Amino acid sequence: MAIPITVPRLGWNMEQGIFAGWLKADGAAVRAGESLFTLESEKATQDIEGFDDGVLHIAPDGPRQGDIVPVGAIIGFVLEPGEAIPALTSPAAAPPKKEMLAATERVPATQGPRRTEPASSPRARRTAAKLGVDWRHAKGTGQTGRIRERDVLALTAPAGSTRRIIAERMLASQRSTAPVTLMTTVDATALVKLRKQWKVVSDLIPTFTDLLVKLAASAIEKHPLLNSRWENDRVVASGGVHIGIAVDTEAGLLVPVLRDVSTLSLKDLAAQTRDLIERARQRKLSANEMQGGTFTVTSLGAFGIDAFTPIINYPECAILGIGRIRRCPVVVDDAIVIRDQVTLSLTFDHRIADGAPAARFLQTLSVLIEKAEFV
Repeated sequence: MAIPITVPRLGWNMEQGIFAGWLKADGAAVRAGESLFTLESEKATQDIEGFDDGVLHIAPDGPRQGDIVPVGAIIGFVLEPGEAIPALTSPAAAPPKKEMLAATERVPATQGPRRTEPASSPRARRTAAKLGVDWRHAKGTGQTGRIRERDVLALTAPAGSTRRIIAERMLASQRSTAPVTLMTTVDATALVKLRKQWKVVSDLIPTFTDLLVKLAASAIEKHPLLNSRWENDRVVASGGVHIGIAVDTEAGLLVPVLRDVSTLSLKDLAAQTRDLIERARQRKLSANEMQGGTFTVTSLGAFGIDAFTPIINYPECAILGIGRIRRCPVVVDDAIVIRDQVTLSLTFDHRIADGAPAARFLQTLSVLIEKAEFV
Protein backbone atom coordinates (compact mmCIF):
# COMPACT_ATOMS: atom_id res chain seq x y z
CA MET A 1 0.00 0.00 0.00
CA ALA A 2 1.38 3.41 -0.99
CA ILE A 3 2.02 5.57 2.08
CA PRO A 4 1.83 9.32 1.39
CA ILE A 5 4.58 11.65 2.57
CA THR A 6 3.01 14.86 3.81
CA VAL A 7 4.22 18.25 5.03
CA PRO A 8 4.03 18.16 8.87
CA ARG A 9 3.03 20.96 11.22
CA LEU A 10 6.18 22.08 13.08
CA GLY A 11 4.43 24.64 15.27
CA TRP A 12 1.01 24.92 16.85
CA ASN A 13 -0.12 27.60 14.37
CA MET A 14 2.03 26.71 11.36
CA GLU A 15 0.05 26.67 8.10
CA GLN A 16 2.87 26.47 5.55
CA GLY A 17 6.61 26.05 5.29
CA ILE A 18 9.51 26.31 2.86
CA PHE A 19 10.64 23.08 1.22
CA ALA A 20 14.44 22.99 1.59
CA GLY A 21 15.16 19.79 -0.37
CA TRP A 22 15.09 16.00 -0.34
CA LEU A 23 17.68 14.08 1.68
CA LYS A 24 17.08 10.82 -0.22
CA ALA A 25 17.05 10.17 -3.95
CA ASP A 26 14.00 9.05 -5.87
CA GLY A 27 13.84 5.24 -5.81
CA ALA A 28 16.08 4.92 -2.75
CA ALA A 29 15.32 2.34 -0.10
CA VAL A 30 14.27 4.05 3.13
CA ARG A 31 13.67 2.86 6.66
CA ALA A 32 11.47 4.15 9.46
CA GLY A 33 13.25 6.88 11.39
CA GLU A 34 15.42 8.06 8.50
CA SER A 35 15.25 11.71 7.48
CA LEU A 36 13.58 12.16 4.10
CA PHE A 37 13.50 15.91 3.49
CA THR A 38 14.19 19.27 5.11
CA LEU A 39 11.44 21.76 5.93
CA GLU A 40 11.79 25.34 7.10
CA SER A 41 9.02 26.86 9.22
CA GLU A 42 8.70 30.51 10.18
CA LYS A 43 11.49 30.24 12.72
CA ALA A 44 13.30 26.90 12.43
CA THR A 45 14.68 24.37 9.95
CA GLN A 46 14.17 20.67 10.63
CA ASP A 47 14.91 17.35 8.94
CA ILE A 48 11.65 15.39 8.62
CA GLU A 49 11.77 11.67 9.34
CA GLY A 50 9.72 8.94 7.72
CA PHE A 51 7.69 6.40 9.66
CA ASP A 52 7.78 3.41 7.30
CA ASP A 53 10.14 1.11 5.41
CA GLY A 54 9.96 0.98 1.63
CA VAL A 55 11.03 2.67 -1.59
CA LEU A 56 10.92 6.46 -1.88
CA HIS A 57 8.94 7.94 -4.75
CA ILE A 58 9.33 11.68 -5.27
CA ALA A 59 6.45 13.24 -7.11
CA PRO A 60 7.75 14.67 -10.43
CA ASP A 61 5.54 17.74 -10.03
CA GLY A 62 6.28 18.04 -6.32
CA PRO A 63 7.91 21.02 -4.61
CA ARG A 64 11.33 22.29 -5.53
CA GLN A 65 13.88 23.78 -3.18
CA GLY A 66 12.61 27.15 -1.96
CA ASP A 67 8.93 26.46 -2.72
CA ILE A 68 6.26 27.29 -0.16
CA VAL A 69 4.24 24.20 0.76
CA PRO A 70 1.02 24.03 2.82
CA VAL A 71 0.81 21.81 5.89
CA GLY A 72 -0.67 18.45 4.91
CA ALA A 73 0.33 18.61 1.24
CA ILE A 74 1.39 15.25 -0.25
CA ILE A 75 4.86 15.53 -1.81
CA GLY A 76 5.73 11.87 -2.37
CA PHE A 77 5.12 8.27 -1.33
CA VAL A 78 6.80 5.33 0.38
CA LEU A 79 6.05 2.25 -1.75
CA GLU A 80 6.52 -1.45 -1.41
CA PRO A 81 9.05 -2.93 -3.89
CA GLY A 82 7.38 -3.20 -7.30
CA GLU A 83 4.27 -1.31 -6.23
CA ALA A 84 2.63 0.94 -8.80
CA ILE A 85 3.05 4.68 -8.36
CA PRO A 86 -0.25 6.35 -7.43
CA ALA A 87 -1.33 9.64 -8.98
CA LEU A 88 -1.08 12.63 -6.67
CA THR A 89 -4.35 14.00 -7.98
CA SER A 90 -6.35 10.80 -7.50
CA PRO A 91 -9.13 10.89 -4.87
CA ALA A 92 -7.48 8.10 -2.90
CA ALA A 93 -4.25 10.05 -2.59
CA ALA A 94 -5.71 13.47 -2.00
CA PRO A 95 -5.84 14.71 1.60
CA PRO A 96 -9.31 15.31 3.00
CA LYS A 97 -8.80 18.94 4.00
CA LYS A 98 -9.14 21.68 1.46
CA GLU A 99 -6.01 23.50 2.60
CA MET A 100 -3.96 20.39 1.84
CA LEU A 101 -4.89 20.69 -1.84
CA ALA A 102 -3.46 24.18 -2.20
CA ALA A 103 -0.89 24.54 -4.94
CA THR A 104 2.65 25.35 -3.89
CA GLU A 105 3.97 28.79 -4.69
CA ARG A 106 7.02 28.93 -6.89
CA VAL A 107 9.99 31.20 -6.49
CA PRO A 108 9.44 34.15 -8.85
CA ALA A 109 11.09 33.47 -12.18
CA THR A 110 14.20 35.42 -13.01
CA GLN A 111 13.61 38.22 -15.51
CA GLY A 112 16.22 39.50 -17.88
CA PRO A 113 19.76 38.23 -18.46
CA ARG A 114 21.31 36.49 -15.47
CA ARG A 115 24.37 38.72 -15.57
CA THR A 116 22.26 41.78 -14.71
CA GLU A 117 20.96 40.33 -11.42
CA PRO A 118 22.67 41.17 -8.10
CA ALA A 119 24.33 38.38 -6.15
CA SER A 120 22.12 36.84 -3.45
CA SER A 121 22.17 33.99 -0.94
CA PRO A 122 19.86 30.95 -1.31
CA ARG A 123 18.28 31.78 2.05
CA ALA A 124 17.56 35.31 0.86
CA ARG A 125 15.78 33.97 -2.23
CA ARG A 126 13.79 31.43 -0.19
CA THR A 127 12.73 34.12 2.26
CA ALA A 128 11.73 36.39 -0.60
CA ALA A 129 9.56 33.63 -2.06
CA LYS A 130 7.96 33.04 1.30
CA LEU A 131 7.18 36.72 1.81
CA GLY A 132 6.07 37.27 -1.79
CA VAL A 133 8.61 40.03 -2.50
CA ASP A 134 11.16 40.56 -5.25
CA TRP A 135 14.58 40.00 -3.68
CA ARG A 136 16.21 42.00 -6.49
CA HIS A 137 14.79 45.17 -4.96
CA ALA A 138 16.72 44.62 -1.73
CA LYS A 139 19.83 46.62 -0.89
CA GLY A 140 22.65 44.13 -0.38
CA THR A 141 24.74 44.48 2.77
CA GLY A 142 26.97 41.45 2.25
CA GLN A 143 30.41 41.36 0.72
CA THR A 144 30.47 42.99 -2.75
CA GLY A 145 26.83 43.98 -2.24
CA ARG A 146 25.49 40.42 -1.94
CA ILE A 147 21.86 40.32 -0.84
CA ARG A 148 21.35 38.47 2.43
CA GLU A 149 18.22 37.33 4.24
CA ARG A 150 18.23 40.39 6.51
CA ASP A 151 18.11 42.59 3.41
CA VAL A 152 15.00 40.79 2.16
CA LEU A 153 13.36 41.09 5.58
CA ALA A 154 14.06 44.82 5.50
CA LEU A 155 11.87 45.09 2.41
CA THR A 156 8.84 43.90 4.35
CA ALA A 157 9.33 45.64 7.69
CA PRO A 158 7.15 46.07 9.56
CA ALA A 159 4.64 43.96 7.63
CA GLY A 160 6.68 40.80 6.98
CA SER A 161 5.26 37.34 7.55
CA THR A 162 7.36 36.78 10.67
CA ARG A 163 5.82 39.89 12.17
CA ARG A 164 2.41 38.54 11.17
CA ILE A 165 3.08 35.21 12.89
CA ILE A 166 4.21 36.97 16.06
CA ALA A 167 1.12 39.17 15.96
CA GLU A 168 -1.15 36.15 15.58
CA ARG A 169 0.45 34.41 18.56
CA MET A 170 0.21 37.49 20.73
CA LEU A 171 -3.46 37.93 19.87
CA ALA A 172 -4.09 34.23 20.49
CA SER A 173 -2.53 34.61 23.93
CA GLN A 174 -4.67 37.65 24.74
CA ARG A 175 -7.84 35.90 23.55
CA SER A 176 -7.10 32.64 25.32
CA THR A 177 -5.88 33.85 28.73
CA ALA A 178 -6.99 36.13 31.56
CA PRO A 179 -3.70 38.05 31.98
CA VAL A 180 -2.84 40.00 35.11
CA THR A 181 0.53 41.67 35.75
CA LEU A 182 2.14 42.15 39.16
CA MET A 183 5.26 44.28 39.63
CA THR A 184 7.75 44.57 42.44
CA THR A 185 11.15 46.22 42.90
CA VAL A 186 13.89 44.10 44.46
CA ASP A 187 17.30 44.84 45.98
CA ALA A 188 19.78 43.23 43.57
CA THR A 189 22.96 44.42 45.28
CA ALA A 190 24.06 40.92 46.27
CA LEU A 191 23.32 39.67 42.73
CA VAL A 192 25.51 42.38 41.21
CA LYS A 193 28.29 41.54 43.67
CA LEU A 194 28.04 37.84 42.84
CA ARG A 195 28.38 38.50 39.12
CA LYS A 196 31.48 40.60 39.72
CA GLN A 197 32.98 37.64 41.59
CA TRP A 198 32.27 35.41 38.59
CA LYS A 199 34.28 37.80 36.40
CA VAL A 200 37.32 37.08 38.53
CA VAL A 201 37.11 33.28 38.72
CA SER A 202 35.60 32.23 35.36
CA ASP A 203 35.86 33.01 31.66
CA LEU A 204 32.19 32.04 31.28
CA ILE A 205 30.34 34.83 33.07
CA PRO A 206 26.59 34.36 33.62
CA THR A 207 24.43 37.26 32.51
CA PHE A 208 21.91 38.75 34.91
CA THR A 209 19.24 36.93 32.90
CA ASP A 210 21.08 33.64 33.53
CA LEU A 211 21.13 34.37 37.26
CA LEU A 212 17.44 35.27 37.34
CA VAL A 213 16.42 32.26 35.25
CA LYS A 214 18.16 29.98 37.75
CA LEU A 215 16.56 31.73 40.73
CA ALA A 216 13.16 31.68 39.01
CA ALA A 217 13.47 27.90 38.66
CA SER A 218 14.10 27.65 42.41
CA ALA A 219 11.02 29.79 43.12
CA ILE A 220 8.94 27.68 40.72
CA GLU A 221 9.80 24.54 42.67
CA LYS A 222 8.20 26.15 45.72
CA HIS A 223 5.21 27.43 43.72
CA PRO A 224 4.56 24.81 40.99
CA LEU A 225 1.18 26.29 40.07
CA LEU A 226 3.04 29.00 38.11
CA ASN A 227 4.70 26.21 36.12
CA SER A 228 1.43 24.61 34.96
CA ARG A 229 -0.69 25.21 31.88
CA TRP A 230 -4.31 25.29 30.75
CA GLU A 231 -5.30 22.33 28.58
CA ASN A 232 -8.73 20.91 27.72
CA ASP A 233 -10.48 23.30 30.11
CA ARG A 234 -8.41 22.28 33.12
CA VAL A 235 -5.10 23.01 34.83
CA VAL A 236 -2.35 20.55 33.91
CA ALA A 237 0.83 20.27 36.01
CA SER A 238 4.17 20.24 34.18
CA GLY A 239 6.64 17.45 34.75
CA GLY A 240 9.76 19.64 34.81
CA VAL A 241 10.92 23.22 34.88
CA HIS A 242 11.64 24.14 31.24
CA ILE A 243 12.19 27.87 30.90
CA GLY A 244 11.95 29.74 27.61
CA ILE A 245 14.18 32.78 27.12
CA ALA A 246 12.97 35.50 24.78
CA VAL A 247 15.63 36.37 22.18
CA ASP A 248 15.50 39.43 19.94
CA THR A 249 16.61 38.49 16.40
CA GLU A 250 16.43 40.03 12.95
CA ALA A 251 13.65 37.57 12.12
CA GLY A 252 11.62 38.59 15.17
CA LEU A 253 11.21 37.33 18.71
CA LEU A 254 12.28 33.71 19.24
CA VAL A 255 11.91 31.73 22.47
CA PRO A 256 14.32 28.78 22.76
CA VAL A 257 13.79 26.55 25.80
CA LEU A 258 16.25 25.59 28.54
CA ARG A 259 15.34 22.07 29.71
CA ASP A 260 15.25 21.00 33.36
CA VAL A 261 16.72 24.26 34.64
CA SER A 262 16.53 23.08 38.26
CA THR A 263 19.10 20.36 37.53
CA LEU A 264 21.60 22.62 35.74
CA SER A 265 24.58 24.23 37.40
CA LEU A 266 24.83 27.96 36.87
CA LYS A 267 27.83 27.45 34.59
CA ASP A 268 26.03 24.85 32.47
CA LEU A 269 22.97 27.07 32.27
CA ALA A 270 25.07 30.02 31.09
CA ALA A 271 26.76 27.86 28.43
CA GLN A 272 23.43 26.53 27.14
CA THR A 273 21.91 30.01 27.08
CA ARG A 274 24.75 31.38 24.99
CA ASP A 275 24.50 28.49 22.55
CA LEU A 276 20.73 28.87 22.15
CA ILE A 277 20.91 32.64 21.71
CA GLU A 278 23.68 32.42 19.13
CA ARG A 279 21.87 29.78 17.09
CA ALA A 280 18.56 31.65 17.43
CA ARG A 281 20.14 34.72 15.83
CA GLN A 282 21.61 32.54 13.10
CA ARG A 283 18.20 30.85 12.63
CA LYS A 284 19.74 27.44 13.28
CA LEU A 285 17.34 26.31 16.03
CA SER A 286 15.21 23.24 15.48
CA ALA A 287 11.48 23.38 16.10
CA ASN A 288 11.93 21.06 19.09
CA GLU A 289 14.27 23.56 20.76
CA MET A 290 11.45 26.11 20.82
CA GLN A 291 8.73 23.80 22.14
CA GLY A 292 7.83 22.35 25.52
CA GLY A 293 8.46 25.42 27.65
CA THR A 294 6.62 25.67 30.98
CA PHE A 295 7.59 29.24 31.98
CA THR A 296 9.17 32.15 30.10
CA VAL A 297 11.65 34.87 31.07
CA THR A 298 12.10 38.03 29.02
CA SER A 299 14.39 40.98 29.69
CA LEU A 300 14.33 44.54 28.37
CA GLY A 301 16.90 45.82 30.84
CA ALA A 302 19.52 46.28 28.13
CA PHE A 303 17.23 48.87 26.54
CA GLY A 304 16.90 50.92 29.72
CA ILE A 305 13.36 49.70 30.49
CA ASP A 306 12.40 49.54 34.16
CA ALA A 307 9.04 47.72 34.02
CA PHE A 308 6.63 46.42 31.39
CA THR A 309 3.69 44.05 30.90
CA PRO A 310 4.96 40.91 29.08
CA ILE A 311 2.47 38.75 27.20
CA ILE A 312 2.04 35.12 28.28
CA ASN A 313 3.61 32.53 26.00
CA TYR A 314 0.37 30.55 25.67
CA PRO A 315 -0.48 27.92 26.90
CA GLU A 316 1.99 28.55 29.75
CA CYS A 317 0.69 30.07 32.98
CA ALA A 318 3.18 32.88 33.45
CA ILE A 319 6.01 34.99 32.05
CA LEU A 320 8.56 37.00 34.05
CA GLY A 321 9.74 40.37 32.73
CA ILE A 322 13.10 41.74 33.92
CA GLY A 323 13.87 45.46 33.88
CA ARG A 324 17.22 47.20 34.05
CA ILE A 325 19.37 47.05 37.18
CA ARG A 326 19.93 50.60 38.37
CA ARG A 327 21.63 52.22 41.37
CA CYS A 328 19.14 54.14 43.48
CA PRO A 329 18.98 55.79 46.91
CA VAL A 330 16.90 53.66 49.27
CA VAL A 331 16.15 53.63 52.99
CA VAL A 332 17.86 50.80 54.91
CA ASP A 333 17.61 50.81 58.73
CA ASP A 334 16.53 54.47 58.73
CA ALA A 335 19.55 55.47 56.64
CA ILE A 336 19.63 56.48 52.97
CA VAL A 337 22.07 54.30 51.05
CA ILE A 338 22.81 53.52 47.42
CA ARG A 339 21.64 50.06 46.33
CA ASP A 340 21.20 48.17 43.05
CA GLN A 341 17.51 47.78 42.24
CA VAL A 342 15.63 45.70 39.64
CA THR A 343 11.91 45.66 38.86
CA LEU A 344 10.21 42.35 38.10
CA SER A 345 6.98 42.16 36.08
CA LEU A 346 5.06 38.89 36.38
CA THR A 347 2.15 38.33 34.00
CA PHE A 348 0.07 35.26 34.87
CA ASP A 349 -3.12 33.60 33.67
CA HIS A 350 -5.80 34.32 36.26
CA ARG A 351 -7.70 31.20 35.14
CA ILE A 352 -4.87 29.09 36.54
CA ALA A 353 -3.61 31.15 39.48
CA ASP A 354 -5.14 33.82 41.68
CA GLY A 355 -3.32 36.98 42.67
CA ALA A 356 -2.15 35.67 46.06
CA PRO A 357 -0.26 32.59 44.73
CA ALA A 358 1.35 34.76 42.05
CA ALA A 359 2.33 37.34 44.66
CA ARG A 360 3.82 34.63 46.88
CA PHE A 361 5.91 33.43 43.93
CA LEU A 362 7.25 36.96 43.49
CA GLN A 363 7.96 37.21 47.22
CA THR A 364 9.97 34.00 47.15
CA LEU A 365 11.87 35.10 44.07
CA SER A 366 12.58 38.49 45.64
CA VAL A 367 14.13 36.87 48.74
CA LEU A 368 16.27 34.61 46.54
CA ILE A 369 17.49 37.62 44.56
CA GLU A 370 18.31 39.61 47.71
CA LYS A 371 20.29 36.72 49.13
CA ALA A 372 21.83 35.66 45.79
CA GLU A 373 22.27 32.12 47.05
CA PHE A 374 22.62 29.39 44.43
CA VAL A 375 22.67 25.67 45.05
